[in-house]
Amino acid sequence: MADMPGFIAVETGDDGGLPLAIAWTLPDGRVKHTLIQPEDDWLDAETVSLGEYSLEELNSMGVSPLDVIRELENDHCSDTLYTAGVGDDEAALSRLFDTYGLDPFVELAPAESLYGALSPGDWARARGELFGELGLEPMRPEHEVEVMLHLHQRLGGHGDD
Repeated sequence: MADMPGFIAVETGDDGGLPLAIAWTLPDGRVKHTLIQPEDDWLDAETVSLGEYSLEELNSMGVSPLDVIRELENDHCSDTLYTAGVGDDEAALSRLFDTYGLDPFVELAPAESLYGALSPGDWARARGELFGELGLEPMRPEHEVEVMLHLHQRLGGHGDD
């Protein structure tokens, strides 16, 4: 079996900048997912959006941004990770890294770039259909990663249709 590319997704608040949850694939195809404890200075804005989460939920069930960075580094240092939303995910990751004055050690690329024979519209349609087939929600990072993983297996011939 060929090496599995790494996929990543970050859930943010409605304002798009506050990272709330993150998921990525491991080399064996498993998905790692966690909520992110917001830093105090992230919450200074009066209109900060926590999406569907409460601050208590993020603080009690989430992990610190530094722990997220360490885990990501252990799993994907100097790797290219593929995402369905490069701009949004880059902004959210930048916020994580900027909090500690660190430079990102992963590069993001559009997941559809893995499939040169498909037009971006075809990839997006197949992705949307797969969300429906699997009964998953598009804005949840663990579901985003799961769908990209399944779609890769279908399009790359590495899985059973």
